[in-house]
Amino acid sequence: MELRKEVNGSSLTIALDGRLDTTTAPQLEAEISGGLSGITDLTIDMAKLVYVSSAGLRVLLKAQKLMNKQGKMTVKNASQEIKEIFEVTGFDELLNIE
Repeated sequence: MELRKEVNGSSLTIALDGRLDTTTAPQLEAEISGGLSGITDLTIDMAKLVYVSSAGLRVLLKAQKLMNKQGKMTVKNASQEIKEIFEVTGFDELLNIE
């Protein structure tokens, strides 16, 4: 998975490219664990993400919990397949998906 970050003041966009799975989830978790200080608006751009596993969902949930304390998180550009995963797992109720 390729991960690109763009910071604009207190806003952070993380664009994901590839697969968010057991192998790559720690990469996103490291970015979230160490990089959200001072961030009030987090956007996860999934335009180029092709797959998300339970390990990826766990990291997204962790990010959502952190951002609930300091601002908001939005998931954008998820494919229909990934939206279906969110629906089946109930994550569509936990995440702000646009």
